[in-house]
Amino acid sequence: MRVILVGQLAQPLLMQALDLAGQPIQLNGTLLGGTRAGIDRDGWPVFKTSDQVLDGVAVTVGPELLRYSKIMGLRVIHIAGHPLIGITGQGDDNAPWHTDPDHDALAAEIARQLLSVSADTDVNGLIARLPMVGIWAASRIRGARMPVSGQGVVKERGRNAVQVITQHQRFQGYFAVQEIRLTHDLHEGGRTALMKREGFLMGDAVVLLPWDPVRDRVMVIEQFRVVPYLRGDPQPWLLEPIAGRVDAGETPETAMRREAQEEAALDISSLHPCFSYYPSPGAACEFLYQFIGIADLPDEATGIHGLESESEDIRSHIMDRAQLTALVEQGQISNGPLATLSLWLDARVDRLRAELGVG
Repeated sequence: MRVILVGQLAQPLLMQALDLAGQPIQLNGTLLGGTRAGIDRDGWPVFKTSDQVLDGVAVTVGPELLRYSKIMGLRVIHIAGHPLIGITGQGDDNAPWHTDPDHDALAAEIARQLLSVSADTDVNGLIARLPMVGIWAASRIRGARMPVSGQGVVKERGRNAVQVITQHQRFQGYFAVQEIRLTHDLHEGGRTALMKREGFLMGDAVVLLPWDPVRDRVMVIEQFRVVPYLRGDPQPWLLEPIAGRVDAGETPETAMRREAQEEAALDISSLHPCFSYYPSPGAACEFLYQFIGIADLPDEATGIHGLESESEDIRSHIMDRAQLTALVEQGQISNGPLATLSLWLDARVDRLRAELGVG
């Protein structure tokens, strides 16, 4: 069957991910909306008849496009005798559809991640996981763009230093587990034997310690955590910094301000990046972007917040910075990012106050 791809589906990177090639074709019409095309299932634009020229690509439908369309809720829509795919229908929206290189790369990586899963995987399960697939896809893009770490200490290796034999996902839920079989270069030459490893696919996250430099106070949050509970910890309600996943299409800074609102109803006046890191690189596919956030923290800033849709029940606490320092030193803070952010802030508090003009 031949169809005409329009909008995001007609972009070269997404076509390549879907193993598609075709002939350019022009139609009369305009695409409106669709700012989340290729990211959200309902993010596709609508078609509006107009005198403007709309570029499309005529292709033969293949198995990759069929599978992707089922996951993304796409269907062929006939307009003026043309079988179009890449839209949700006809109508009006607020603004003309447009894309950019970053969006193109993200949509293509999401498609690759969806198609990398075994073909017999339940489509409804992939639909439910789509937001997490987007988080993981965006994390991979940011990861590939990171500066090389350990320069001058760690030997630089070429692309062939790691050879992947097989990889597939063993488990798919809110998170997923990827099994990979590989070999890699040895320090003294040669290669390792075949290795099997599993990675817990979590994606990038942001971490924030709000600080009021005038009152020299910080805000921490308290919530139930299943991992301490499973471990048998008698206190699975942890004191933590504000934190959350970086959604597909967000920057870490945007995600951090969103999480501050969701978890503490808190406005952050400025963000100060701290160090970023892999908290457990042997198994957890997670990278943390850490921030100190400047905020106004009067007594009444505390409360209970969180998203009901995510069953969040989060209480905020305000304390003097010195009290948090004491809790860290006494071993009363078992959340690693909160402890490291407390130490980071203590070491730089005078410099930050000077930069902020706070006496």
